[in-house]
Amino acid sequence: MRLARLGLAVLLASPAFAPAWAQEGDARAGRRLAGGRCAVCHGNDGIAVQPDAPNLAGQNPAYLAEQLRAFRDKVRLHEQMNLMAAALSETDIANLAAWYAAIEVTATPPGR
Repeated sequence: MRLARLGLAVLLASPAFAPAWAQEGDARAGRRLAGGRCAVCHGNDGIAVQPDAPNLAGQNPAYLAEQLRAFRDKVRLHEQMNLMAAALSETDIANLAAWYAAIEVTATPPGR
C-alpha cells in the first residue's frame, strides 16, 4: 500500500500531471528576476550563499512554483520569503521556476 502511494506521488509530481493553472515559464526572464530578487540568499546560480537558504538549482519547476505560491499566499510562513513572494505574479512564478529548473546540477557520491 505504501509503495502504491509513493508511486502515485511520483507520477503526480511529473510535469505531465501539472495542474491546469501551471504555465510554462521563460527561463531567461526568470534569470533576470532572480538576479534582482533571489540571488542575495539563493545565489546567482541557484546555489545558496546564505546558510539557512536552500539550493534551488535543478529543482522540479512544479515544486518550485507550488512553494512560491504558498509563500505568496502565506500558506507557508517564512518572514523573508513571504515578503519576497508577495508581489509575484503567476508569470513571475513560472519564470522563476523555469530558470532554477534549467540549471544543471551534478552529484558525485562519495567513494565506497
